Amino acid sequence: MNRSRPTRRPALAANAFALTLLLNAGTAAAASLPDIAGTHEPFAAHAIYFVMTDRFVNADPTNDQREQGGEHPSFDIPVQGAPPGEADNIGYLGGDFKGIVDNADYIRQLGFGAVWVTPIVDNPDEAFTGGDPVSWGSFLTDRGKTGYHGYWGVNFYRLDEHLPSAGLDFAGFTRAMHQHGLKVVLDIVCNHGSPSFTMPVAQAKFGQIFDASGTLVADHQNLPPEQLDPENQPLHRFFHTEKDLAQLSNLDDTSQTVFEYLTGAYLQWIDQGADAFRIDTVSHMPEAFWKRFSARIRTKHPGFFMFGEAFDYDANKIAQYTQPDSGALSLLDFPLKAQMSKVFGKEHGDYALLGAALGLDGSAFRNPYELVTFYDNHDMARLDATDAGFIDAHNWLFTARGIPAIYYGSEIGFMRGRAEHQGNRNYFGAERIRTAPSHTIYRHLQRIARLRAKTPALQQGVQVNIALKGERAAFYRVLRTGRQRQIALVLLNKGDDATNFDVPDPIAKSGRWKAVLDSRAVSVEKDGGLHVRVDAHDVQVYLLQGPLVPADFSAVLSRGPGTSGAINTR
Repeated sequence: MNRSRPTRRPALAANAFALTLLLNAGTAAAASLPDIAGTHEPFAAHAIYFVMTDRFVNADPTNDQREQGGEHPSFDIPVQGAPPGEADNIGYLGGDFKGIVDNADYIRQLGFGAVWVTPIVDNPDEAFTGGDPVSWGSFLTDRGKTGYHGYWGVNFYRLDEHLPSAGLDFAGFTRAMHQHGLKVVLDIVCNHGSPSFTMPVAQAKFGQIFDASGTLVADHQNLPPEQLDPENQPLHRFFHTEKDLAQLSNLDDTSQTVFEYLTGAYLQWIDQGADAFRIDTVSHMPEAFWKRFSARIRTKHPGFFMFGEAFDYDANKIAQYTQPDSGALSLLDFPLKAQMSKVFGKEHGDYALLGAALGLDGSAFRNPYELVTFYDNHDMARLDATDAGFIDAHNWLFTARGIPAIYYGSEIGFMRGRAEHQGNRNYFGAERIRTAPSHTIYRHLQRIARLRAKTPALQQGVQVNIALKGERAAFYRVLRTGRQRQIALVLLNKGDDATNFDVPDPIAKSGRWKAVLDSRAVSVEKDGGLHVRVDAHDVQVYLLQGPLVPADFSAVLSRGPGTSGAINTR
């Protein structure tokens, strides 16, 4: 079906130049100006809960395939060399669609509007025998590992048999999630297939690709890339003859056959209910491919939201993928993630580190408000923080610009600090879900996530910083569209002691600000300043009340888009 939406309009006041235009226009003309918004992207309304499906909940043991793999079994393979009391696993552990659907209310009640699931396509049925052996804490090692994560596709049109249950194929899964009020973000791969060479003896499916009918259309034949012969061997024509990642096949992005194969497969999954794509390894393919790919997808599904993984912490090296000539994709916000780890992890860094990474004073990204913000995921060490650090990180993520994404288990600090092959992807399970609501991280996350879900300014509003310094941050989120007029003031304290914020703001008039996280009264002095107290490791959000007029917006925006003005703490 066609998920059309209005053409995206440029967001006024998303950068310094636009703010200047607004302010220079004068208050009288402000009412006729375009909307004030960081983004008009509808998906910005939905915070994202990221699930590694096999590691979430095994609700249907009948699809576990526990006997699969023969002499190279694929179920429950502990990583060798784990320290006492520690464990990791590189086999399938049984998580499935039913495990997510059965816990959809848990995710929804936590405050999320979308679930990102790992790739669903068919993967090999055995453990891989090539490559380097997996050991505790090793990186890019695959010997003995299975495709439990979904990224080793061999048939991009066929659902992996470990995921569905009776009456719950992918279409059934998305339908059920939609009934629970949750969008489905499907993780997709265009860059590579399965591990394809270095096996002592070629294994079934590894290095092979099958079409929708199950016909073999490509085979690496256990040959290293430089020995492939695409000119004379038709089964080699899906692949580049250069190595890319580990022993994974490197799909030929210049091939029209490959392009048609991939777009056909992913259009199929949209037709079965996928609401958005997270795209793996975007930066491993040329920009021209993504322009063609996004055009093909959006021709049938206008406005379809896609965000990619370009694993680099330098905005100038990845921002080109957000431009129209590269498909106008969004991205995971790696530059901001790098600073968040310093600010909320064990370094306890200064809030000032986050300022430049926001890109509010001019950004290489097409629109920083549409980036998907995060502090960790399955491809890196989880955030190494105290409970308070997680609470502070969530208070920031769900009030600052961007679309927040949280990796499963972060609501209880699950496997904090652990990388792949050290517990990063460990099994979560129904018992942890049952007890999670009693955890302090969960309670605070639910509080701020639910607030974002019902506050349009926190989803789409322009961010105007008052101060980012030390343990404290203060900023506005400003939104004025045809349907919404809202100004939010956010005050964050990640310190160990309560603090008073004195905001010298001329629009903080008596009786016009309302605290939305608790019922405490707002103290407004005669000088127009807002004087409030924020507890240790806490957040307060205030909404400007009453009918909002152009002067209200101009007064806030006059501070400029980046860090400006001053704030006193005592």
